[in-house]
Amino acid sequence: GPVDLEELPQRQLSARLKGSVLEVSSVDKFPKMTNYVVPAGVRIAHTARVRLGAYLGEGTTVMHEGFINFNAGTEGPGMIEGRISAGVWVGEGSDLGGGCSTMGTLSGGGDIVISVGKECLIGANAGLGIPLGDRCTIEAGLFVTAGTKVNVLDEGGDIIETVSARALAGRPDLLFRRHSSTGAVQCLTNKSAIELNEMLHANN
Repeated sequence: GPVDLEELPQRQLSARLKGSVLEVSSVDKFPKMTNYVVPAGVRIAHTARVRLGAYLGEGTTVMHEGFINFNAGTEGPGMIEGRISAGVWVGEGSDLGGGCSTMGTLSGGGDIVISVGKECLIGANAGLGIPLGDRCTIEAGLFVTAGTKVNVLDEGGDIIETVSARALAGRPDLLFRRHSSTGAVQCLTNKSAIELNEMLHANN
């Protein structure tokens, strides 16, 4: 169980005198969750990757490289192979690809609450710095922060407007990708130009 750091040297010495070794699994403010509670219907490949204070909904699978911080979690079911930072919520049926990350309020997200909607996919080594609506996809390797400039395309592939990604926060059915030649970040939708303009300027 937990030991105060000031007591640790004496505890280790006492263990050695008894012929045993006191193993220190971590030095942290938050122990691993599974030492205290194991939610029903979940799979956790490496229990040290889920801190006490995380929430895992039924059907959640956390693979070896997945990580869930305190005050963060998943609605479930979902596959977590990336990092869910403090304060981030992942909706039902969403998958986080290997090595991807989400910006939390403790790691540069400021006071914006980052969340992932339902049935989303964040590709391997991608990143998220805005709230993501339902059924959205971020291409592998693409990090979308609030200030990322995004070319918004209509259903015909024409650029309607270039906006900061924060203008697309919480919008459903979006695909974020990079142009293979220019590297420009693009957002594909299934909306017409008129619908897109109404959406982008709804709060003006």
